[in-house]
Amino acid sequence: MCYNCTCRIPDDDMGHGHAGLDPHGKAITERTFEEAARAFGMSVEATKREVYEMLKKEIDKKDKQQNPR
Repeated sequence: MCYNCTCRIPDDDMGHGHAGLDPHGKAITERTFEEAARAFGMSVEATKREVYEMLKKEIDKKDKQQNPR
């Protein structure tokens, strides 16, 4: 669940199930990235890079909305 919280244990779903893999899963884990990468024919690293870039873009957009100059 390390991608959701501060535990920094990438394979531990902390009892919340793996997001996208378990019907009611909530934890984004290493397995989540592995399955997403496989589904799109990408490497895990490329998938994480794309997620990182999108998250950065969304966070920057929110920051600009909250702190216009």
